[in-house]
Amino acid sequence: MSSINRACFHCATPIPKGIKVELNIEGEQAAFCCPACKAVTQTILGSGLDQYYKHRAASQPDRPSDQAYNEQLSLYDSDSIQEQFVRHVSDGLKEATFVIEGIHCAACVWLLEKHIGSQLGAESFNVNLTNHRARLVWNPETAQLSQLMAAIYAIGYTPHPFHPNKEEQLFEQENKRALRRLGVAGVGMMQVMMMSSALYLGDAFIMEDHIQTFIRWTSLIVATPVVLYAAKPFFSAAIRDVKTRHLSMDVPVSIAIGGAYIASIWATVTQSGEVFFDSVSMFTFFLLIGRFFEMKARHRTGMAGNELANLLPASATLITDEGDTLVPIADLKVHDRLLVKPGHSIPADGILFSERTSIDESALTGEPLPVSKRLGDTLIGGTLNIEQPIEMEVTRTAKHSRMSSILNLLDRAQAEKPKVAFIADKVASYFVAAVLITAIAVSVYWWQVSPEQALWVTLSVLVVTCPCALSLATPTALTAAIGSMRKIGLLVTRGHVLESLANVNAVYFDKTGTLTTGQLSLKETIAVNNTSIDELRSLAAAIESRSEHPIANAFTPYFSFSAEHSTNYVGQGIEGSIGQRTFRIGKPDFAMEISGLQPPSLPKEAGICLLLADQEGALGWFIIDDQLRPEAQRAIQQIQQLGLQVGMLTGDQATNAQRIAQNLGIDRFEANLSPEDKLARVKSLQREGEQILMIGDGINDIPVLSGAQTSIAMNGATDLAKTSSDVVLTNSNLQRIPEAIMLARKTRNIIRQNIGWALLYNLIALPFAAAGFIPPWMAAIGMSLSSLIVVGNALRLNSH
Repeated sequence: MSSINRACFHCATPIPKGIKVELNIEGEQAAFCCPACKAVTQTILGSGLDQYYKHRAASQPDRPSDQAYNEQLSLYDSDSIQEQFVRHVSDGLKEATFVIEGIHCAACVWLLEKHIGSQLGAESFNVNLTNHRARLVWNPETAQLSQLMAAIYAIGYTPHPFHPNKEEQLFEQENKRALRRLGVAGVGMMQVMMMSSALYLGDAFIMEDHIQTFIRWTSLIVATPVVLYAAKPFFSAAIRDVKTRHLSMDVPVSIAIGGAYIASIWATVTQSGEVFFDSVSMFTFFLLIGRFFEMKARHRTGMAGNELANLLPASATLITDEGDTLVPIADLKVHDRLLVKPGHSIPADGILFSERTSIDESALTGEPLPVSKRLGDTLIGGTLNIEQPIEMEVTRTAKHSRMSSILNLLDRAQAEKPKVAFIADKVASYFVAAVLITAIAVSVYWWQVSPEQALWVTLSVLVVTCPCALSLATPTALTAAIGSMRKIGLLVTRGHVLESLANVNAVYFDKTGTLTTGQLSLKETIAVNNTSIDELRSLAAAIESRSEHPIANAFTPYFSFSAEHSTNYVGQGIEGSIGQRTFRIGKPDFAMEISGLQPPSLPKEAGICLLLADQEGALGWFIIDDQLRPEAQRAIQQIQQLGLQVGMLTGDQATNAQRIAQNLGIDRFEANLSPEDKLARVKSLQREGEQILMIGDGINDIPVLSGAQTSIAMNGATDLAKTSSDVVLTNSNLQRIPEAIMLARKTRNIIRQNIGWALLYNLIALPFAAAGFIPPWMAAIGMSLSSLIVVGNALRLNSH
């Protein structure tokens, strides 16, 4: 450490006169240009990453590109550039999504999350190992985005702002690099194996020394590109891990490859001992081919997630006074009028201005049949117009569209990790240290027993026990399951869903809009005096015409004129004036207040009973009913067959709740509940040990959706209800709920199978490798096959 000088210890910028911000580091005073740099340094040192400064000091003169790269990062602090991949979240925080280049294993994810999460200004940083996407939430008042991106780059990774096209380009580049390295390793392996066969046969038939020497030197020449080029990713990652003082599986792999290669060079130069060029080339090839198949599986899941983003077209046809103009969708504004031809995607959320059309919404809802749309109906960006040319008006631009919200929720769900994922990552991190300790012990033992076998056996131990399969066990299964959920119409918005959904033992429903369609209709009209049925309906429709309550929709078909004045009494009804008469419609006691008379007896018909009255008394009853969803009964039966309790919590009247419960076979139900009552009831059940799944749709369901362990919001739910829930049912088909529970249970079983297999494989393979029964090339095959078995098992979830 240098003493105080005129350059900031952290950022190396000149320290202004009069600034005295210091920190004692390893017994010496370091100076800073501002308190922020001091705080960042304290955070880095407090996280155990003090090697960062030593590495930076040693590498800065040799890395002029770092400075150029950091200068490029400053461009990302521009609001206009951030608009493409950054969005505002609560409390002034911002959220950005990146694709991280250079990730190899769970240890990389651990290092990134630990290092970036400790940076000043970073609120949270989550990385998905499967698709290499990262979600950063930071405070722009405390740190610039470029600073946090530079911190990612400083520990050996390259962040790219997420865009489907950019990610696909990175996938393509990664695929090309992997194929080139695989090709070099494959050709080198075949050539070296051919020459090694001659050496093995030569030992049996006493080959002349000069021929053996020639073959050894030729093998060295052929194996060198395999080690220095094909195996370069292993060495680069290992060097980075050593510098950051964190072990990953690349460390033992690099030791194995490098150790065998150096030992073989020594044997070739000194013309003594054995050479392992064949083994080096062979297990490099098998390691690469294993990672290649893992990469292809990861790309498939990543591309499947990008399908949603790619549903939005790149351009739209804007209708102007001068004619139709093709414009990028980023230039669209609210109230723009667009033309959408048959077979083209809807460019943004909007309203239909044509008489009718049919829209394919299967990509969002999972329902294969097209949906009929009429004048004034809403259109969702990314859906497909399939019938005829239409005109539409934009109500929300692409950035604020429902599609954008869905993508943000998906990214959040994939970035968040359940407990089992954290456990697997932690076990994998410690496992590498155990592998190195075991390898040292095995090496010492064999060096004493059979020195000529020591290197061979140690290499096998290092390779065969790499915890690749353990690291892949959880993230591959979670990513595949979230994709399958989306395909059947369930949008997962929280990372814990698959874990908590598999553990639920009770499912509770709201009634209106959840078990029922939420579309109220007038079932029956009963006259109390001589007023005709048609007049009663017209009067009720006139009073309800000024109301936004769902009940008012039941009177829409009978509307012919409006009340002159109306007042809404929350929870009671509506009062309105028509000419010289004042009317009330709603609960019986409320309606009869203006006459001072007692309400007539309630009708016997089931449903919501509303009374219409004026100053002279009661006029007539209206029976409002809500239709059950056609699949509700079957869905309830399927949930019960899974061994789960089913209940209903509703704010409706007890008679209506009882009728719905009896029709659906629900034994546990409670009625007349306020939002606070629903939450209190769920909390009480949770204290009794129930793991509850709550399904609702309205604003009154927000507290209970937030309070339950797992919650699902219906497709027609309010935006607040969707935001408060863990899953959104995009097609409103209740039968998807038991399917989701079964899929979550299957995912849990597959994760357990994967972790069990990974641990069992290592426990079985390690003793055989330590005993000298497994050569390095066979160890490489075993490790690769173990990883592929885990990935293949996880991908079974895609076929659900």
